[in-house]
This record gives sequence, C-alpha cells and structure tokens, in this order.
Amino acid sequence: MSPTQQKKKPQIGQILAWTLFDFANTGFSVMIVTFGFALYFQGVVAEGNDFWWGLAVSISMLICAIIAPPLGAAADTNDGKKQFLLWFTLVSVAATAGLYWVGAGAIFLGTVLFVIANVGFEGGIVFYDALLPQLTSRTSIGRVSGYGYAMGYLGALAILVICLPLLKGGLGADNVDTFRLSFLVTAVFFLVFSLPLFFVVHEPRRDVRPHHYIRDGFRRSLATLHHIREYPAIARFLAAFFLYNDAILTVVSFASIYAKTTLGFSISELILFFISVQSSAILGSVVFGIITDKIGAKRTILITLALWIGVVVLAYFATSKEIFYGVGFLAGISIGSCSSASRSFMARIVPQERATEFFGFYDGFFGKASAIVGPVVFGALSTAFGQRPAIVFLSVFFVAGFALVWTIQEPNDKATQ
Repeated sequence: MSPTQQKKKPQIGQILAWTLFDFANTGFSVMIVTFGFALYFQGVVAEGNDFWWGLAVSISMLICAIIAPPLGAAADTNDGKKQFLLWFTLVSVAATAGLYWVGAGAIFLGTVLFVIANVGFEGGIVFYDALLPQLTSRTSIGRVSGYGYAMGYLGALAILVICLPLLKGGLGADNVDTFRLSFLVTAVFFLVFSLPLFFVVHEPRRDVRPHHYIRDGFRRSLATLHHIREYPAIARFLAAFFLYNDAILTVVSFASIYAKTTLGFSISELILFFISVQSSAILGSVVFGIITDKIGAKRTILITLALWIGVVVLAYFATSKEIFYGVGFLAGISIGSCSSASRSFMARIVPQERATEFFGFYDGFFGKASAIVGPVVFGALSTAFGQRPAIVFLSVFFVAGFALVWTIQEPNDKATQ
C-alpha cells in the first residue's frame, strides 16, 4: 500500500451522500424484512405459519448468493459500481411498491415480490460497500463504516415515525388496507434518500470495459475461488462471517414475529420496541466504529459476538415484555456494531484492486448463502417445537463464528503509515 493511499483525506460531502444511502435502504430493511411486511406476510398472507416467511427470505438470499459474486467481479473491471447499484435499487423500489397489492392468502405473489425487492436491496449492498475504500483512508474506515450504519438506523427510526399513523391500528380487518400503505411509503422513502449517492459520490474511471459482464464476472469469480488459498485470512473470515451472519439475519427476519407470537406484543408495543432497538443501534454503530479504529476490528467483532450470544440466551429466558425490551436494546447495540466492524475488517484485508469482487463474496455469496440456512431452519424448528427452542439454537452459529474469528490475525495498518 502506498503512502498516498494511507494518507487519503476523507471526502466529507461524498461520505455524507454515501451514508444517506444507508439511511434509505435501512428504512426498507426495517419496514419490509424485519417489521411491517414480515408481520403482514406471516400473520395475514401465510395465516400465522412461520415456515413460509423463512422460505421467502431464504429464496431471496439464494438468488443473491448466486448473482452477487460475478456481478461484483464484473463491476471491478470498469466504473460500474454506481450503475449496478442504481439498477438494483430501482428494482427493489418497484417491487416494494408492488407489495401493496398482496392480499390475504396470496403466498405466491407475496413471495415473488418480496424476493425481487430483497434481491434488489441485498444485491445493491455489494456495490454500496465496495465504494467505501475510495472515500477515506484505511485507518478511518472503521468510523466511516460506523457512521454509515448509524445513519442507517436513523433512517429506520425515521420510517417508523413516518409510518406510525398507518401501522398503529394493527392488522385487523378495519385497518389492514391502511397498514399496506406503509409499503408504498417505504418504496418512496428508499428512492428519495438513495438519490444523493448517485449525484455526489464520484467513482474513479477505468480503461478496461468488458463486453460481457456476466461471463467475465463468472471467470473472475472462479479465479478468485481457485486462488482463495492465497488469502488465508480472507478465506477464514468469510467462513466465520458465514456462520455468525446466518444467525444475525435470522434474528432480524423473525424479531417482530417472535415478539408478537411468543410474548404477545401489540403493534403499538412493537413500534416502541423497534424504536428502542434502532436508537441503541445508532449508539452502537457510532461508539463501536470509533472503538474499532482504536482496538481493531477483530477485537470489536469478538466483543459484539459475545453480546449476540447473550441476546439469544436472554431471549430464550425472557418471560415478560419488560425483559424483552432490554434484550432488544442489547440486540440494537450488537447489530450495528458487529456489522460495522465486519465491513471494516473486510475492507482492511482485501486487495483494493479487487475490492468489489471480494465484497461480492462477502456480501453476496457468504453473506446471502448463510441466510439461506438460518431463516428456513428457524421456521422449521419453530413450526415443530416452538419459537423459544428455535431462537436459542442460533447461539451455536455465534459460538462457532467467535471461535473462528479468534484464530485470524488482523493487519496492522499503523505499521505501514
């Protein structure tokens, strides 16, 4: 790494525009994947069956796992990150708006539209994350990544407040049509606040422009898999990320359903619960982003994984709403900080000239493939044995991820300054 790369000054305006995309897409995540549509699909569309929701999430992640690495590799060979990100975003926005027309019992239509929306959302994150290394120096990546997550959870708070009048009436017959309007509002929110990135963030131009993006992308992806043993730290971290991200995404997908079904939360109580979670997530993202730059991403990840183990164990034993509010606060601290530290760690260990390709494996193949397993397994266990045994089972993934991260040596960027 050259001294120029190490001393690169943060681009404040571009960083702000970049974080606003997190503001936009986390609004989608909380309203569609975690809260609003998750409750609507499980409670109204699938008539209370957890399995169908877990299957819908897993299908979307399987598609992302297949397409993200070659697309990331293709974008790496040209100035295509923003172009790909734009198309994925527009697809997600359109499908999210379409969720308004999903009625009771329309499992197939609801699954198809959700899968398209979530593929657009998750697929776009590959290119969004890959823009991070060009915005700041490696020694500041931790805090900038944390700012992005903090802005994202601020966006989640904003969309919850905006949609509160539509949601507070619950899923009763007299309010269900109003409840569905929140999906249209979420689509508009996602579109509007994603636009600054496309106008403000600059992407360095490259001379190489392949004519066949998918073909060349698959070739580069296969080459990366073939040579992955040359990057043992990356290979080990991706395996660890596969394990603990599986559990995190499962918690995200079923949090509102668990609170409503197991602990009897009302819609109004769930809104307050998620406001609490998002508030603590903002705190965790900012504080742990700074901590990451101080103590290193590896130690930060280990701390947050220990917190996650505590979250699922406490959730299993929680018998009151008050205790579960505490569990949610701890989960908020954990989710923002763990995701931010993981993105920071990945950005530090990947070769910059192949950043998008490796982020395709990080966000795309390993991140999404991990989520194929967790939601469908949780849904099956929940259907067979109940939600409490299903939630505590997730601790196995956190413990295994912790053990694997422990064995990875973190690069010392300060030594190269």
